[in-house]
Amino acid sequence: MRVAIAGAGWYGCHIANALIAQDMEVRVFEKNAGLFSEASGNNQFRLHQGLHYARSASTRHQTRDGYHRFVERYPRLSRPVADNLYLVPRDASLMDFETYFSIMLSSGISVERVGLEPWPFIDRNRFEGAIRCHERVVLTSQARTHFEQRLNGVVCLDRPIREIRQCESGVDVDGEHFDVFIDATWGALSPIARFFYEPTLLLYYRLRHGNAFPAITLVDGPLWSIYPTEVSGLFTLSSVTHTPVGCFDHKADAYRALASVGSADVHSKRALMEAEVRSYLPQFDDLFEFVGPQRSIKTKPRGLSDNRACGVERSGDVFSVISGKIDNIFFATDRILGSVIPA
Repeated sequence: MRVAIAGAGWYGCHIANALIAQDMEVRVFEKNAGLFSEASGNNQFRLHQGLHYARSASTRHQTRDGYHRFVERYPRLSRPVADNLYLVPRDASLMDFETYFSIMLSSGISVERVGLEPWPFIDRNRFEGAIRCHERVVLTSQARTHFEQRLNGVVCLDRPIREIRQCESGVDVDGEHFDVFIDATWGALSPIARFFYEPTLLLYYRLRHGNAFPAITLVDGPLWSIYPTEVSGLFTLSSVTHTPVGCFDHKADAYRALASVGSADVHSKRALMEAEVRSYLPQFDDLFEFVGPQRSIKTKPRGLSDNRACGVERSGDVFSVISGKIDNIFFATDRILGSVIPA
């Protein structure tokens, strides 16, 4: 069986790897000059367990299971976060601490209730409670090298796809025939119904003194998080309210909006995000120095439940992988393998 895959991010590379293991002939088409050039290589580098998603059971369960499968399958492509905290603020959270804590316990996620006394830089009066949970940082540089070696000769770089045409049997991709086509571009080739495209500015900060600082995530709702990267002492600051640059029905429009973001826009976003954090972390300026922005585009489903579960849609011999987190690569791959491998 010949399979074409569009997109050489986490999903495209992992699916290609799995199909090759089933003795299929695979080609991956990537429009950029390298692997992980889009959202797979420009994100918060967080390997979730599902604690972000108190309002979406399907996302929690997929993410929890995918976390453990990811660590087992790719043990050298992530590392543990030394101290990972989720905090529930008194006035800004969409749910109280006990409700949030109960949801996570009932989801089978290993969490620990902790006090705030060990972290004097936090305004403890502003929080109802906190929990600690094991999470990991995705080592994107190592992952890129891993798949460059694993998929050598399989990935076609600088190769945008111009035309996809379904035949009576199979799919023609720019005139070349394949039995199956898998779109892992998150809507770059064609819009995905029920989804929108969100250009984002994530901000990098360096810890001023030493390298040790906990990962801090405020839940649940339009809040913020500080999370470590694969570079020691370098963190990202993300804000649900201020990180987005816009909301678009077509990914091409999201690309144009992101390209138009200049230094003045970055300065404005930085001021808003830092002000948001200082109200909970008064010593932020003493702890961190600004490094620069990270630009990316997210694909998100519409709705208020915060559903980020992965889905796979099929039309003839064309599969489209939609939404999901990095750790949901296994869910998507299982769905595709179950459809293309004869029982």
